[in-house]
Amino acid sequence: MSVAPQIPHYERRHSRWYERLLLGLPFQFLLGSVCLYLLPLGLLAPEYLALPGPEQGLTPISLVGAYLLSLFFLSRLRVYPGAHSLAHILPTVSLAWFLVIAVILLCNQPLHWQWHLYGFVAACLWSGAAIFVGRRFRTQKIAVVPSAATEQLQSTLFYRFHTLAEPDFAGRRFDAVVADLHADLSPRWQRFLAHATLNRIPVYHIKQLNESITGRVRINHLSENEFGSLQPSPAYEALKRLIDLTIVLVTAPLWLVLMLLIALGIKLDSPGPVLFIQERVGQGGRPFNICKFRSMRPDAEQQGQRLACSGDERITRLGRLLRRTRLDELPQFFNVLKGEMSLIGPRPEQSVFVERFEREIPFYAYRHVVKPGITGWAQVMQGYTADSETTRIKIEHDFYYIKHFSLWVDLLIVLRTLRVILTGFGAR
Repeated sequence: MSVAPQIPHYERRHSRWYERLLLGLPFQFLLGSVCLYLLPLGLLAPEYLALPGPEQGLTPISLVGAYLLSLFFLSRLRVYPGAHSLAHILPTVSLAWFLVIAVILLCNQPLHWQWHLYGFVAACLWSGAAIFVGRRFRTQKIAVVPSAATEQLQSTLFYRFHTLAEPDFAGRRFDAVVADLHADLSPRWQRFLAHATLNRIPVYHIKQLNESITGRVRINHLSENEFGSLQPSPAYEALKRLIDLTIVLVTAPLWLVLMLLIALGIKLDSPGPVLFIQERVGQGGRPFNICKFRSMRPDAEQQGQRLACSGDERITRLGRLLRRTRLDELPQFFNVLKGEMSLIGPRPEQSVFVERFEREIPFYAYRHVVKPGITGWAQVMQGYTADSETTRIKIEHDFYYIKHFSLWVDLLIVLRTLRVILTGFGAR
């Protein structure tokens, strides 16, 4: 009689039932709902917990619903680089409360502003405290299979790497294992990776992990997106176009007035046209004319086109403010309405730079598989570029965006764009 081979038992970190319970989203929602809303309402205003009547029953439902939505947003965004910090709590919770309040007002239901203001502040403080207290539990503890490719991995605030001396966990628990799956691993290490997978411990390729940490896709070869092909999701492309049109048309009274004031300021600040129009390369490699508020002197490109740099003397006084706040991009709303651009996507490049990059990177044209945007992943992660090296990093960010083309990445870009506008991050 043959004897089945013995499979070593490895335990994944936070896999015990009480750990899954305490760290799971349902428990966080239940605990937060009771502590933040149901108990305060029961003690201070018990009439709102009464089920009869829309005015009483709607308040706790809307508060708990907005809190659940904010938790859902935070949990979905947490998987992407740059979304772990406390700075994302305020805009994310604000978005959740805005959507719930908008639904209440559209349904013409009573809204108790004082309770919703309390609920918003309480959710921000509670979510911030949860991140601060739970940071040691949320930090990923990852076992590293030694190889030349994994030697450069360094622990960060959110990832702790432990290089294994032997193909065994030796009683320790890890969230995942990372290895160079393209390397020539010995049979012992290959069996170890198979055993880890059998014990439901994720095994990641080093390239995959580097993308998650840096938000960049190394441009040494093409890489399929998260849908398993090189083609972005057609369904999300259609939804994205609908969202673009809705936002631009609904906000038109605001940005049209703001554009008139900026145009007047440009005329008073320096001589020359108000708008700067330049040919750029869009989706499918098709050229189009991009519109921006002029932020440089009229003779800025008499000696040829070049990238803007820090302290560029060609930029006007008002232009420097427009660039810092990104208000010089407002006229591109007309490009969005025409379908040449999206609100979010890789920034469109000038033809002369596209030709150069296509000679240096054979598959650079893949960058044009989606519509260019007013703001994008590279802009919020890196800022403007001024030389070939930073431009190459920007392209790696663009490829990451295309690979992870989804509503959640776009939402994260919106939240980080607010930070850019307020701080002037990456301005030139």
